[in-house]
Amino acid sequence: MLQCTAVTRVPYAEALLALATMEGGPVHPPDVLDQDDFVLCELADHDETAEHAAHLWTADVPDDRDLWFLWSGTGAHRVHRLDTLRLCPAVLRELATRTVTTCAYFDHHPGPHSFSVTDPLGDLIAEHVRSEVRRLVSEDDAPGVPDAPDVPDTDAP
Repeated sequence: MLQCTAVTRVPYAEALLALATMEGGPVHPPDVLDQDDFVLCELADHDETAEHAAHLWTADVPDDRDLWFLWSGTGAHRVHRLDTLRLCPAVLRELATRTVTTCAYFDHHPGPHSFSVTDPLGDLIAEHVRSEVRRLVSEDDAPGVPDAPDVPDTDAP
């Protein structure tokens, strides 16, 4: 399923206060957030009955609570909240590769788990980065430009 494409501005003062007062929050909240930060909804594409959600901070606490920015509506009709929410306990186990992928969303989130959501823009950026790395590595492996041949000095006696 594709990722939701809703984007909104983060209310700077409210987010700083939430970061500064949350247990396990950052030491210096202004380093985490800029005044003009925008966030993209991380959930799967959904209808207007579900809130959009963007992860803001992973708390350094044992009970796995993270700060999320949740909103609905747009423009003057946008309603938002900042909340520390428990992580979703869902995991995807792939027996063939013996990998375990945890859901990156909050508990009781709407729609499918994060491991079932595709981010086309993120995939495009990741592929661009991979191709640039391949290009740079191949340039390093390519033979260098040959040194200029020794040319006799014609002014010599």
